[in-house]
Amino acid sequence: MPTTNCATGTLTPFVPSAERPWDKFRIMHLYRRMAFGATPMQVEAALALDPAELVDQLVDEAINLPLTPEPVWSNWNISDYDDFFPQRQEQYVQWVVQWFNDMLANGFREKLALFWHNHFVTRFEAYDCPSYLYKYHKLLQEYALGNFRMFTERMGTTPAMLYFLNGVQSTNLSPNENYARELYELFTLGQDNGYTQQDIAETARALTGWVGTFTFCGPVGFVPERHDDGVKTIFGQTGNWGFPEVHDILFEQRADEVATFICSKIYRHFVHPNANEAVVAELATIFKDNNFELAPVFRALFKSDHFFDDYVIGTEVKSPTDFLINLVRESGMSYTDEVLEVLTYYTFILGQELFSPVDVAGWTGNRTWINSNTLTGRWQAAEYYIGSIFQSFPNDLVGLAVDLSGNSNDPALVTREIIDHFIPNGLNDPMAYARATDVFKWEVPQNYYDDGSWNLGWNTVPAQVGLLLLHIVRLPEIQLM
Repeated sequence: MPTTNCATGTLTPFVPSAERPWDKFRIMHLYRRMAFGATPMQVEAALALDPAELVDQLVDEAINLPLTPEPVWSNWNISDYDDFFPQRQEQYVQWVVQWFNDMLANGFREKLALFWHNHFVTRFEAYDCPSYLYKYHKLLQEYALGNFRMFTERMGTTPAMLYFLNGVQSTNLSPNENYARELYELFTLGQDNGYTQQDIAETARALTGWVGTFTFCGPVGFVPERHDDGVKTIFGQTGNWGFPEVHDILFEQRADEVATFICSKIYRHFVHPNANEAVVAELATIFKDNNFELAPVFRALFKSDHFFDDYVIGTEVKSPTDFLINLVRESGMSYTDEVLEVLTYYTFILGQELFSPVDVAGWTGNRTWINSNTLTGRWQAAEYYIGSIFQSFPNDLVGLAVDLSGNSNDPALVTREIIDHFIPNGLNDPMAYARATDVFKWEVPQNYYDDGSWNLGWNTVPAQVGLLLLHIVRLPEIQLM
């Protein structure tokens, strides 16, 4: 069960004070929730802005980002392949690695794309076409901060979704109810909230006809002859409804339910696993007042006094992707596509295979990410990355210590600054810092620390920082954000 939500405050903008200053602690909190962490350089730049300015900057950057360039296979069908199965797998891996690169470069938009991927769930194995995967992911990026009503309608006709929830089998002779049911239960209203089985059946009839594909991995289009053009009644509205009208009726007749359900899900993912109903209600009002545009909701949430409450910080368990991308991003150290490919493999064995959530309801998340097996797997993944840095980019380890500590020659200070950079609320026990300092000191004789001759220019420092990072990634506190 989630921990109790003790956070106070409303959506009024956060105003820094002596008790709650605008400092690295809150900047890192914002970046962990809005993106995948921040480099030391980003933190320093953020200190020169006020909270609202930084939020607006991150939102505007996400809105204005160009979409990831199309791969050469973005429109391939089966006839374009020489050997489909191995080439398909290569393209899948290529795109997952590309997404990891995008997460590292374009934090907020890709954080949102990952969130919507776990909302509008599809599974690659259900459609098995890289071109469909690309089109699905492109939609997640395109509407990450766009209009949710349009997002929902577009998602229903993307080939990945049509195959995953059997839309391509839904005709006037045999309407398939799978997508209609999930449209209400998972995508817009929530389970048993404002719809009936009759609404589902009538909606399924209205959504028929998207079956036009004659080539494996080819375009899926609307075939009028396969659409049920009879009269349907949905939410009390009667007419010859089709795909657009279903969404018009849904967002007009069930606006309150849609806004509350989506804002509650946003809150539980980005703020606290136990939703504050009053804040959700405020967000829902903003959502409706802005015709279901998402950007105003996120601006209000991340600027709010409530979001920066101390009881919100460090209450969410990182997903495998968050954990590994945070480690790479917050360290500011180098990486290669080969390293990222290994990290994507680790997310798969840790229970988060990108483009293939466990089922249509998506990954449960939060505390379910952690058990005895996945915890040791996280250690192994982090140790692989840290080892790759030590082998290929040892000076990056030195740079991290210099940047965070101001080039200090005090091992206790260097240790504390590195720990506090990666762990949201630091460590509560002074002895835990002392043990970590002993790890960092390594085999360097104590007299060199005592007389001040040791410094971050020593050739032992890459190994010292690496050992400290190996110690940090095993601390339970680093699993939180």
